[in-house]
Amino acid sequence: MTLDPIRPARTPRRPHPPAALALLALAGVALFALFAALGWWQLERRVWKLDLIERVERHLQAAPVALPAAAQWPQVRADTHEYQPVHAAGRWLADKTVLTQATTALGAGWWVLTPLQLADGSGQVLVNRGFIPQALRADWARQDPIASASGDVQVVGLLRMGEPGGGFLRRNAPAEGRWHSRDVQAIAQAQGLPHAAPFFIDQGLPGPQAAPDAPPDLNAPWPRAGLTVVRFHNSHLAYVLTWWGLAALVLVAAVLVTRYELRLRAAARPAP
Repeated sequence: MTLDPIRPARTPRRPHPPAALALLALAGVALFALFAALGWWQLERRVWKLDLIERVERHLQAAPVALPAAAQWPQVRADTHEYQPVHAAGRWLADKTVLTQATTALGAGWWVLTPLQLADGSGQVLVNRGFIPQALRADWARQDPIASASGDVQVVGLLRMGEPGGGFLRRNAPAEGRWHSRDVQAIAQAQGLPHAAPFFIDQGLPGPQAAPDAPPDLNAPWPRAGLTVVRFHNSHLAYVLTWWGLAALVLVAAVLVTRYELRLRAAARPAP
């Protein structure tokens, strides 16, 4: 006959001391406040993003307007002017062209930024003339169509704010001619433009984008303008639900802990 081992009697659980419960409650309140605040912040960000999308779409549907006058340049801001279609007249300063790294629907390559000396003599504005693929950089540099151009030209495009600093984990190196972003102020300083606008123009208006897997048409004229992608990531509602869901879980945990502690205290009371 096999005898079952004698198991020691299970010691009844005791209620947690008030100090431990106070610390737990304090942590719960802090977590709930944090998650609720983050959810509210994301809700405000969603309202801001929807307003931004509406404003940009309204700009894109408008007819091009004259470039802001030089006296108005200090008042040009992203929230009021970016993606506004504009037109400007002037003369290309082809010898001050710079290339900045780019990734588009046509693959990796370069944005071609050339200053435009404004016809009224008030200053210069950088114009992103478009995109050239990586493989065509050397050939294009020898055959830039505006290298020998003279006289005024008309430019139509989207007003864009500068991209200071550089790309992700890559800083611009003006002394070496390496540009990872369209940093208007740094480019103007490096190229000796004394009265450059604090923004640039993306030449051309956005049109149908090429399929991501379609090879670039090497017979088409370069640089290719009109490749600006106007798309804003908007996942703020998902973030709101996530943070407020975590806040709700903190409340559920608080209810469960409270019920558990009440049961322990009821079990610990001496029998009448």
